[in-house]
Amino acid sequence: MADEFMKGFALFTLGGLGWLTFGGWYRTPSYYDVVQLVNPAEGIESAYGQVGLVAGDAFFWVMVLGALTFWVLIPASRELRDALDDDADGDAAN
Repeated sequence: MADEFMKGFALFTLGGLGWLTFGGWYRTPSYYDVVQLVNPAEGIESAYGQVGLVAGDAFFWVMVLGALTFWVLIPASRELRDALDDDADGDAAN
């Protein structure tokens, strides 16, 4: 279970750092505003700006889905598989 935690934590950290970096570059008009990192992007006219916006969104979803996968979905599927195997073993014994 520790390796799943570390894999999820690594994806969470990598995604969070990438999202913060690209959000700071492209979605923060002023560091004195209350709302940062989630503002709509303004003034992006270049292809590099579009790639930066897509990369920021991708890093956000890597952060969310990576942690969810390794912290919730994989352990839940293992518990479900063990429970189903125990039920099958109990039925075979009768």
